Amino acid sequence: MTALLEVEQLQTSYGSSQVLFGMHMQIGAGEVATLLGRNGMGKTTTVRSLLGITPASSGSIRFRGERIERLAADRIARMGMAVVPEGRQIFANLTVQENLLAFAANRNASENPWSLERVYTLFPRLAERSGNLGNRLSGGEQQMLAVGRALMTNPHLLILDEATEGLAPLIREEIWSCLAALRAQGQTILVIDKYVKRLMGLADRHTIIERGQVVWQGPSAQLQDQPEVWQRYIGI
Repeated sequence: MTALLEVEQLQTSYGSSQVLFGMHMQIGAGEVATLLGRNGMGKTTTVRSLLGITPASSGSIRFRGERIERLAADRIARMGMAVVPEGRQIFANLTVQENLLAFAANRNASENPWSLERVYTLFPRLAERSGNLGNRLSGGEQQMLAVGRALMTNPHLLILDEATEGLAPLIREEIWSCLAALRAQGQTILVIDKYVKRLMGLADRHTIIERGQVVWQGPSAQLQDQPEVWQRYIGI
């Protein structure tokens, strides 16, 4: 399988405080991968480095065959990397439809690009609330909107940071079902979340980090057989 994203020996710091120490991972085109670990271990910093928001101090990030670790965040976004950020960060004073249209871009030259209609098919609840302002949505609806907004950019890689944090169980299941549908359509996805058992049924491979370093990598079947890994590094 062709690698869409390759990260090698990535080191990232905030000022004099180093957070990532030789981070490495790979995601193939069409795969669903996870980045796991306890809070404060470097997951979000890894995402920020991938997106060019917090540039790496050393190491390499190769996306779609091109080195991107020195590129600006807007250039990386235009190459086809999109994020559903922790906390959703939708525009509270725009309607659902305006939030979606603000990010519309067909950069992926897909035969079936993401459009309002396609997002509304994936999330019927957004269609019902298309005229509602962002601050009039529930937390689950805001997360659906954040996913739909990212999809409107037609990304090659969709990243979800804390995919279901703070959501009710039924809404979490809706998000998992959405991700399963996206996987079936060939969307490459990187998921950060704490629901490991649920992720094992969705993802192809997993990377676990602790204190900014990779401590375990492997496929779902292997992680399933090693519950001691969960207990040691994820706290399950």
